[in-house]
Formats: sequence, C-alpha cells, structure tokens
Amino acid sequence: MIKTAVARRYARALFELLDPATIEATQETLNGLGRALKESADLRYVLASPTFAAEEKMAVLAELSGRFHCPPEGTAFLGQLVRKHRIGLLPEIAEAFRRLVDQAKRVQRVAVWSARALSPDEQEQMMARLREALKQEVAVTFHTDVGLLAGIRIQIGNKEIDGTVRGRLQAIRSLLVQA
Repeated sequence: MIKTAVARRYARALFELLDPATIEATQETLNGLGRALKESADLRYVLASPTFAAEEKMAVLAELSGRFHCPPEGTAFLGQLVRKHRIGLLPEIAEAFRRLVDQAKRVQRVAVWSARALSPDEQEQMMARLREALKQEVAVTFHTDVGLLAGIRIQIGNKEIDGTVRGRLQAIRSLLVQA
C-alpha cells in the first residue's frame, strides 16, 4: 500500500512537471523501462546493487531512455529516482502515470476476455457498446481464454462483469454449497 502511494506521488509530480507535448514520449519511456525492469534480472541487479555508483546507474537509464526518445525532464526524473533509491518503483510509477494520462484524456481502459477470438467487426461493435455505456472513450484490449467455455468477461477498472459459462457455473456451485 505504501509502495503504491509513493509511486502515485512520483507519477503525479512528473505529470505536473511535463509539457503536454512530451507526455506521450515520457509514458512510452516509463512503460518500456518498467517492462524491462520486470523482465530483466540483469537490469534489476545493476539498478539495485550498491556495487554500481549512482552515476553508472543513471548512465544506463539515460541510454535506455534515449532509445525511447524520452524528453530531458523524463531522463532527469529517472536520475532523481536513482538518487532517492526509488528506481525499484518504476513499474508502479509507470502504471500510476498511465492512469493520470488516461484520466487527462478521459479514456477508460477496458479488458475483454472471450472463449474465442472476436472478429474485427465484433470488436468494433463491443467498443461502440462500451463507449455508449460508459459515455467516454475506451481503450479496449481483447484476450482469448478457451477455458471460459462461452461468453465474455469484461473488466473496467476494478469492476468485473462475468457473462461466461464458467462464471455462471461457479456461481451455481457457490449457491449449492451454501444451501
């Protein structure tokens, strides 16, 4: 909980510092570096190890952020995270920053799971229905999970709508167990 609160504060500070024209590039940098930090044990080691000086860590991050065309403010922010020993929070900061960007753009992220891959027409219809129901723009990611048997499951923020056969069977089972 504390980790998330700290990440939100850092994300908010960076968001307020940036020129609106540089927000997208900074978001791409944070997302890319956050993924790299999660996936690369070597990068985690270099950034967490006291063996490497802060200048060396900042040089590694500057090189990586340059590949994402990060603005100077973003690179300076990464340096500040290194100096404050907060670089390990980068994935959480990236997520909090993404939420701030979505909020500023008035975009709602939605995840949709289905038992079979939806056709492009079905995906477009689903996005149109979601835009209409939520009364705002949506960024939808579609996933396929054959274990659902049939139907769809929709996640909007922390709310979930389960219209799958598997979900209904689980609901029936829980009712039977209670009885």
